Amino acid sequence: MVGILSAMFLGISLLASAIGAVPVHSETVLSQIGRAVFGEGAAYFAVQLATALILVLAANTSFADFPRLASLIAKDGYLPRQLSSLGDRLVFSNGIVALGVLSGLLLIGFGGDTHRLLPLYAVGVFICFTLSQSGMVIHWWRLRTEGWKQSMVFNGIGALATLVVSSVVIVTRFTQGAWVVIVLIPLTVWAFMAIHKHYQSVAGQLSLDEYGAPPAIRRHRVIVPVGGIHRGVLYALHYAKNLSVDVTAVLVDINPDETETIQAKWERWGDGIRLEILPSPYRSIISPLLAYLDRIDAERGPHDITTVVMPQFIAAHWWENVLHNQTAILLRLALIFRRGTVVTDVPFQLHSVQDMEITK
Repeated sequence: MVGILSAMFLGISLLASAIGAVPVHSETVLSQIGRAVFGEGAAYFAVQLATALILVLAANTSFADFPRLASLIAKDGYLPRQLSSLGDRLVFSNGIVALGVLSGLLLIGFGGDTHRLLPLYAVGVFICFTLSQSGMVIHWWRLRTEGWKQSMVFNGIGALATLVVSSVVIVTRFTQGAWVVIVLIPLTVWAFMAIHKHYQSVAGQLSLDEYGAPPAIRRHRVIVPVGGIHRGVLYALHYAKNLSVDVTAVLVDINPDETETIQAKWERWGDGIRLEILPSPYRSIISPLLAYLDRIDAERGPHDITTVVMPQFIAAHWWENVLHNQTAILLRLALIFRRGTVVTDVPFQLHSVQDMEITK
């Protein structure tokens, strides 16, 4: 392979020098050489086709190998664990998608100009060669098996040669895009270490070593935010009463007339559950509820728990949900990171209009 590559490189270089071929946007150097050697006949188009197929294969290589490499790094805990999972087609789908997105962003950032991307490629390739050859030098130094000195010398020469080439490319092409790689490599290493540190922290906090049993819950308080009286709310209230005897319904007063109507209905449909009215002078729903939960948290003991039961009716078709208020989703997002607070959705499934007409 080395002999074939050397012969092709030297031959193409000599031919390019002989015919004065230089890179231009309208035609590649290989196309210029093929046109000069073969004319515009079948042999020329065969060269162009072979070049295109080689480039397709080269592009496919990254999509085949990057996801596999990312999966190995992810298994070691230095990349998100999602990259280590096989998809339904038995390929690392998440890695393929991630590479596609990153490649697209790179093309957008450089305007799709491959000449501007060449310094990135050159720096990245030769830095990888330098690291791999240096790693082999360390490998032979540690093992010291038979012939290790000779192997270490060869790998050392390779590391030195690629280091010189990468240094030249970095210096000469720094302002032409090579700086991107120089900036991204330290950031990537930092990201790897931060991800690994996060996974170690999660494993330590979830570990069962030296762990006895979870503390007993002293008080379980259930809060049910309500915005009206309907079947979905009654269903959620019934569910809440089965969780705990300490249940409080909370209503944010954004419309005094509606609040009076709800209070009147509550006497009949509230099932004995106390109703807390929260004032909201700025007609905000989320902020008064969060302030109310903050007051509860201030009174809560170390072994108390608060469950927020979210009544939610679900339309029969996904597009019908756009026609309704999605306050429950916003509140759930606001509560999900609160310590000691459990958020429970109680969906009430609605029938479609067609089903209702058939039932009638």
